[in-house]
Amino acid sequence: MDHLNELQTLIARHTAGEGGQRRTIGLGVGIARWTAPTPPMHAIHEPIFVIVAQGAKRIVLADRVFDAQGGEYSVVPVDLPLTFSVTQASEDAPYLAVALKLKPELIASLLLEAAPGDRASDDASAIGVSPAPAELLEALVRLLRLLDHPSDIPVLQPMIEREIVWRLLSSDQAGLVRQIGLADSRLSKIGHAIRWIREHYAETFRIEDLAERAAMSPTSFHRHFRAATAMSPLQYQKQIRLQEARSRLMAKTDDVASIGYSVGYDSPSQFSREYARLFGAPPGRDAAGLRAALSL
Repeated sequence: MDHLNELQTLIARHTAGEGGQRRTIGLGVGIARWTAPTPPMHAIHEPIFVIVAQGAKRIVLADRVFDAQGGEYSVVPVDLPLTFSVTQASEDAPYLAVALKLKPELIASLLLEAAPGDRASDDASAIGVSPAPAELLEALVRLLRLLDHPSDIPVLQPMIEREIVWRLLSSDQAGLVRQIGLADSRLSKIGHAIRWIREHYAETFRIEDLAERAAMSPTSFHRHFRAATAMSPLQYQKQIRLQEARSRLMAKTDDVASIGYSVGYDSPSQFSREYARLFGAPPGRDAAGLRAALSL
């Protein structure tokens, strides 16, 4: 059995069940199985590596579209508000995937062991998709084999995870992965501003202040921020606000206007309009539909 086939077998066996299922198998590691295409799902992803073992998915970031199919992997280098959908899946051939959170400290430690000349370019990028090399697939297979030996996970998972990240640092997306671990990379600097926006999404800000936080000129900051996120800082903040509002509408019975105010909107009509533009329905109707779907 080749590595991709074994990876498919392991994911399917450990996510057995009807419909879609996700499972966390260790700190920062998860597997997923979907037996039918899904509607768009919105989420804010931290730096992450995902390999599609079978089926296909689509990632949308602002106006950019990224497709990945069986045997391909994607790298998300910074916290991004993404729209994700499974585009190819069935009962006979479900969508199967493995995800691994990318830890800057682990990447940095591996970079210290790399040859001095093995440094990537400093160009920021949004998302990368590439075919998975055999060495990477083989390491992922060994990671999932640990599910049959739970007592081995605490000891062996960190070692295999380290190898997986090393394989990524030797892959087509090495430049993107390396920037996550380089404190002085433009991507890392943009990440400081992104984290501030995520933590203070309801506040107004000046581009000059964010640029100073990233140790860049306003012009350079705006250019590199757009390269890394496919949107301007204000557009990014809007996405964070609206996704936070959706989470609050799901969890609370507060009226729509108060939710809008709580995430930074002064105008209820503007909040409803921008919410519907992103999620396809006004806030109240969208939240009611999501709650009804979850209760089925």
